[in-house]
Order: sequence, then C-alpha cells, then structure tokens
Amino acid sequence: MSILHQSENSIAAAAMYIDGQWQTVRDQELLQVENPADESTISYIVNGTVADADAAVHAAKAAFVKWSVKPAIERASYVQALADEMQKELPRLAALVTAEQGKPIRQAKDEIDAAITFLRFAAEQARRISGDIVTSDNLDEEIHIRKHPYGVVVGLTAWNYPAALVTRKLGPALVSGNTFILLSHENTPLSGLAIAELAQRVGIPDGVFNVLTGKGPVVGQRLVEHPDTSLITMTGSTRAGIQIARSASDGLKVVRLELGGKAPFIVMDDADVDAAVTAAVDARYTNCGQVCTCNERMYLHDKIADQFLEKFIAASQAMKIGDPNTDVDIGPKVSGLEVEKIEEIVQRGITNGAEILLRGGALNDGVFEKGHWFAPTILEVADNGSPLMQEEIFGPVVAAKRVVDFEEAVHHANDTSFGLSAYLFTQQAKRVSQAPYLLKYGEVYINRSLGEAVQGFHSGWGMSGLGGEDGQYGFDAYMRKQTTYLNWG
Repeated sequence: MSILHQSENSIAAAAMYIDGQWQTVRDQELLQVENPADESTISYIVNGTVADADAAVHAAKAAFVKWSVKPAIERASYVQALADEMQKELPRLAALVTAEQGKPIRQAKDEIDAAITFLRFAAEQARRISGDIVTSDNLDEEIHIRKHPYGVVVGLTAWNYPAALVTRKLGPALVSGNTFILLSHENTPLSGLAIAELAQRVGIPDGVFNVLTGKGPVVGQRLVEHPDTSLITMTGSTRAGIQIARSASDGLKVVRLELGGKAPFIVMDDADVDAAVTAAVDARYTNCGQVCTCNERMYLHDKIADQFLEKFIAASQAMKIGDPNTDVDIGPKVSGLEVEKIEEIVQRGITNGAEILLRGGALNDGVFEKGHWFAPTILEVADNGSPLMQEEIFGPVVAAKRVVDFEEAVHHANDTSFGLSAYLFTQQAKRVSQAPYLLKYGEVYINRSLGEAVQGFHSGWGMSGLGGEDGQYGFDAYMRKQTTYLNWG
C-alpha cells in the first residue's frame, strides 16, 4: 500500500518497512491512526513486536558492512536524492502531516521544507568529514585521529514533528556511514512510513533504513536494549528520555536525548513591545503550542507589563482556530489525553492562585464537537512555584509573572530543572551580552521568535537532554573517534 497515494475513502493497514521490504500484514494486532481534527480513522498500523525489532536490527547490522565502506559522497547522493523526492511530494507529505498530527497546512508545508533542509545539509557534510594528525612525542611517529560510524543507530521520534524529526536524525546518520532504524511514533506513524516509501523509490540499499511501528515500551525498549544497536537518538518527553537512558546503560550505549522544555520569555522595560508581542504569540501558538522550544512562561518588567499583556491578549483572541486544512493559526491538539493534561495543569495553577486573563480552554461544541480543541488561555501568577511556571504545558496556555528588574527575571527563569530554550527582549547592550552567560539554557533567542537554524546546534541542558542535533556539532555526534599511533619503525 502506498501511504502517499492512499485514497481518502479507503482505510488500510500500513505495513512496516524492514530490509527493503514492506512486511505483509497478516494477523498482527493493529493500532488506529486518528485524525485529531475530527477523530476519524485515517489508517491502521501494525503493533510491532520484539521479533520485528530483532529483524530490523539484523537487517541494519548486515547492511552496515557494505554501506559504511561506501565513499561518503556516494552515501550523500542517496540522501540528496531522498530530499529531491520529498520536494516533489511536498504537498502530499504536508497533507499527511496535517491529517495525522493536526498542524495547519501551511505549518505542515514549513515542516516538510525543514525536513528537506535537514537532508540537504547532511548531504553537504560528506566532503567535510575530517580527522587530525597530531604531533607525537616520539621520533618517526604520527598520531592519527579518525572518525568512524557507530553502526546501527536507533531513532525514536516524537509526534509533534513527525517528518522533520525523522530527517533531522536520518540524514546525518546515513551520510556518516551508519544504518538506521526508526520507530515512528504510534500517534503519528504515517509520515515516517511515507519517507521510507520515498527512500525505497530512490534506491537506498536494503537494510540501510528500516521503519517500525508499535509502542515504545515494547518495540522501542527492545531496540534500545538490543546488543547490536550502538547509538540511540531520541526526541520526546523527559520522562521517556530518563527511561531510555536507564535501559541503554546496561549496554553502555551512546544516548542522545532532546527532551522537554519550559522556555522563559523575558521582556524588559526597554524592549520593543510590539516586536516582543508578535514573537510571543508566534512562539506560544505555533503548532498549537506543541513545540519543545515554545514560549512556556513570561517574565514581564513592571513598567511594560500592562501594555504588553493588553496587546498579547488581543493578539491571542485574534488567532483563528479551526480546520487545519484551511487558513487558520491553530489546529487541534494531537489527542484527547493531551487536552485533559492541559486542563489539569491549568486547574492546579488556578488553585495555586493564578488569575485568568483570557479564558479559552477546551472547545467541544458546535464545529468543535469532534476533535481535540483548545483555545488560547492566558493567566497571571505571583508565585514562580506555580505548576504553570514549572511544568511543561505543551499547548496554547501561557502564564505571566511581573518582575522588577533583569536580575529577578533571570533568577526566576533559571529556577527550573529544564534548560532547552530561553527568550529575551531588550535593547540594552549589557543585558544582551550577559544573557548567554546568565541564562542556563542550550539555546538563547534574543529579540526574535523561535526556530533553529540547520547550521546551528540544538541542545538542551539539565533535564532537557543530552547531546544535541544540527550543524557540524550535531553531525559529528553520529561518528566516534579512533586514535592510531603510526610508527614508521
């Protein structure tokens, strides 16, 4: 069955892709793939087993022997061809993302653009893989430091960017010489399978790229613990990341984790308030707030707080919510469980003393009778210990707290276990210079909204993860170093 060319009126079970073959769907247990906008079933996937994981590892390990010795530029040619094919299929891929994940179609197109860029950037690194020759203390000796692929890489991705998170890992893994097994998230599995369909179309050798479906505690757990997997790269919740790190520790696997965030959005008294409001809206409501780098809590200088909140509330009220296949700003949350989680955090925040400035909340009648909808909700808190300021919300809810100066804002911003992203709006050169030193985060956005550059480095500190993705640093992380002491005798 072609994922990309499936009829809207036909519902079929999607097969897994192992060793260059689409596996026959027989009597396996199937899982429903739901459209979060109307709760309709768009497909079914196979609930994979330990045996399926073992088969994928066996295929990837065998394929590594030939794939790893190909010239890097040849490996990159396959990745570049995959990017070209994704470009041709961009409208269908974007429609698939919207159908299974719920983001508005223009944001889905942006995601596919980003997914393609990740592949192209990785392909460009083929001629930049380099090592070192280091001076030895001994006569007639050289010390060579080379980079080698790890072997079988396991990719575990989240549901919020079901296409971009795949290629962000797949591109550098393949170009650097590894083979790759993806467990496509059970909520949004079709985008990963569609990318596998295109990989087969461009002739990526059998076993080099495998895609499994099923549940993380079964399939993912086996992939993490399997003795023949070498590197685990995961994007997801902090809770899941901790479990993966524990499971991988017995095998001393290399683990790279991009986990949750609780980004502070600091606006100082000298900020361009209009620019800050525009960025705060974008950084809160993009993808229905389901972005790990989203504006999760706002610290507003007393002198501009009223002005900022008035404009921010008005802009939030103007956001269009509805059918993600139309020109809207906010689509549905990915699932009903996610809506319940947000409602529960908001209620605990109110119990803790938060004041509601804009009551949006869950929408469940009229045109919103079906689907998982949540309207922008804004609160103000006095206590930085509020659940609204400490727990990742991952939805269109944000709380604000007033501060008297930059020092107080930084203190509250750092009062968290997370350390992924932070925002600062100010025109003062001293604050701009100090912010990267004072804010304990892997990414700091100054006078701009969210969105990493492919040539940057996306990494979290603290409970936001280990390692990172993107750029030269992210690419190099898919290779390990070997030192050779070469004595000429």
